[in-house]
Amino acid sequence: MLELLVIIYFVAFAMYGIDKSKAKKKRWRISEASLLSVAFLGGAYGAWLGMRVFHHKTRHKKFQILVPLAAVGWTLIIIRTLSAP
Repeated sequence: MLELLVIIYFVAFAMYGIDKSKAKKKRWRISEASLLSVAFLGGAYGAWLGMRVFHHKTRHKKFQILVPLAAVGWTLIIIRTLSAP
C-alpha cells in the first residue's frame, strides 16, 4: 500500500508542476477537480509539495483548506494501518 501511495505522491506533484507550466503558457489546463481528486486519492503530500514548490494554487481558499485536510486524513489512515496488529 505504501508503495502505491508514493507513486501517487509523485503523480500529484507532477500534475501541479505541469498545470503551473501550462498556466504560464496559457495552454490547456488540468481541472481543479482533478488536482483535488488526486490529493484525496492518496497524493495529498505530493499535491501540498507541488503547491509549495511551484507556487501553484496557493491563493485559492479551496486548495488552502482541502489539500491539508487530505494530508491529515491520509496521515491518520497511514498511522492506523501501520499500528494495526
